[in-house]
Amino acid sequence: MKSASVSWRIVLVRPRNPLNIGAAARAMANFGFRDLMVVAPHDPVWQETRSAVGAEDVVKSARAVDELLEAIGDASLVIGTTSGSRRTLDRELIPLQELPAWLAAKGSKRARAALLFGSEKHGLSNEHLSHCHALVRIPTESNCPSMNLGQAVAVCCYELARANIVAARPPSSRVFLSDPANIHSLVHLFDRVVRVLDQVGYLKPKSRAATLVKLRRVLLDLGLTNNDVRIVGGILAQIEWKIGMDNSE
Repeated sequence: MKSASVSWRIVLVRPRNPLNIGAAARAMANFGFRDLMVVAPHDPVWQETRSAVGAEDVVKSARAVDELLEAIGDASLVIGTTSGSRRTLDRELIPLQELPAWLAAKGSKRARAALLFGSEKHGLSNEHLSHCHALVRIPTESNCPSMNLGQAVAVCCYELARANIVAARPPSSRVFLSDPANIHSLVHLFDRVVRVLDQVGYLKPKSRAATLVKLRRVLLDLGLTNNDVRIVGGILAQIEWKIGMDNSE
């Protein structure tokens, strides 16, 4: 994979300790990462995050948003980090050292990628993980699987930098039909899928939430391009129109 093809964003979801945000920023600066977004930080935590020695620019340009989709919407690849402990995952965890090979196998067309880290106390929720194309774990001892947030960011940034898959500059704003669809496009398509499934009675109240999580993962696994999304979206729009016509008769 060419290093210039991937521009990484580090996303911290609901961090609880301002020192950890600073440590994460310092780790990013150490290994050439600049794009930091923080999702739903506790207000006191975010306000107390003033600077990180050697990483002032990273902290100064960091952005806080309310929802995860605001942080990953323009990304065409989302990787979640989890130890996998104390929960049942129906997806294979990629050991961190194997991530470069996994990325290479996916090709080099992904302009922006987001690497997600959960809160120090609970990690990423299953809902957060359902927005990820893949889940990565740092190989740690089973009797002490969780790492400090700042240390986890440092280890992941080091591994990506060592594999030379960190872009030297932000991705181009040009959009090509052959490019992988970003999360915003996929969310729009997913919402249309859900509307159609609701209209035909496929989604049942008791299993709705679990079914939607599975469907979202299936959609991510398809690896749709911008052109794919346009075609499928058109098909769904026609189905919606036809259902509406039939219901009006």
